[in-house]
Amino acid sequence: MNKIKYFLILLSLVFYSCAKETKVTVIKEISQDLEMITAYKEGLKGLEENDFYYAAKNFLEAELLYPQSDWAPKSALMASYAYYLQSFYSKALTNLERYLKTYPNEENIDYAHYLIAMIYYETIEDEKRDTKPLLRAKNKFEFIIENYPETDFALDSKFKLELIQNILASKEVYLGRHYIKKEKWIAAINRFKNVTEEYDQTIYVEEALHRLVEINYKIGLIEESQKYANILGYNYLSSKWYKKSYKVFNKNYDENVTKTSKKEKEGVIKKFKKLFD
Repeated sequence: MNKIKYFLILLSLVFYSCAKETKVTVIKEISQDLEMITAYKEGLKGLEENDFYYAAKNFLEAELLYPQSDWAPKSALMASYAYYLQSFYSKALTNLERYLKTYPNEENIDYAHYLIAMIYYETIEDEKRDTKPLLRAKNKFEFIIENYPETDFALDSKFKLELIQNILASKEVYLGRHYIKKEKWIAAINRFKNVTEEYDQTIYVEEALHRLVEINYKIGLIEESQKYANILGYNYLSSKWYKKSYKVFNKNYDENVTKTSKKEKEGVIKKFKKLFD
């Protein structure tokens, strides 16, 4: 009888101990949950007040407080966004790369890729000297278009990609012109061929075709020159560059076209530059 009584007392103590531990655990989880929500709200407040560093700090804190919750990936992505708004691109990239590894199946993964592309895009400073950010942005925008074609991010990526293609083509044309001045004909041909093969949808393809007509004719490759003239005429018959190419083969051709004034040229340049603002 005493043994049974002793067993019941022991059992009751065990249940009491477990209940106490469970209660403490629940209270601790509720407290932690409230801290996380508070931190997340503070992050949103920071965004509203344009205090982006404060926002990022709170979003990261929210993620750390409850790493297994649905709020964790949202908090991590919002922290990256806050860093991006602050122009802390290095911190934003590091956090986004961590996000992609930690939360590879999250529904907002497309936005993470887009934000990375935008960081590369916005760090383009001098494309003539350093094309690395430009090429990284190009690759990332292409990745978004291919993998998330139905999203708004893909639509904007297509627009950004067109601008990047024009910038890259302009660099090739710039170098090609430089080689023409130096009479380095093969180097010049390679640059202009790059434009016709890699950037054939840009505004520079017409000039590139004309330069290939001009250079090949100059070095005696008449058939090659004629080939590019035919391509130019077939696709851009009304182009000023076709008229210039026509003159290469017809020295007496009278071009009855008014030359573009300096003012008109500046207007075109300004319109093009506005695309990048």
